[in-house]
Amino acid sequence: MAITYKVLGQSNPAANTDTALYTVPAATSAVCSTIVVCNQAASAATFRIAVRVANASLTASQYISYDTNINANDSITITIGITLAATDVISVRASTTTVSFNLFGSQIT
Repeated sequence: MAITYKVLGQSNPAANTDTALYTVPAATSAVCSTIVVCNQAASAATFRIAVRVANASLTASQYISYDTNINANDSITITIGITLAATDVISVRASTTTVSFNLFGSQIT
């Protein structure tokens, strides 16, 4: 079993568009340690984060953050130990195009 520590995903999604930040590859599992959300604008925004098991369609039960406020020119760091299996997906969404997401963790093969 090999563990690779890495940036699992980076995204600056279109406004109000659900976007896959990271999909666990086949024959792999992952541990997501930290998600950083950065608002690069001079006005506040909101964001969402969801965990979709086995690439399931997005439903209300999958959200770990929903329309969370992020202040202007601010970052929010979420340190969390999300464990994922092959084909699981972390999805993100923001109210504006000025919000970016970075996901850090490890892949286990």
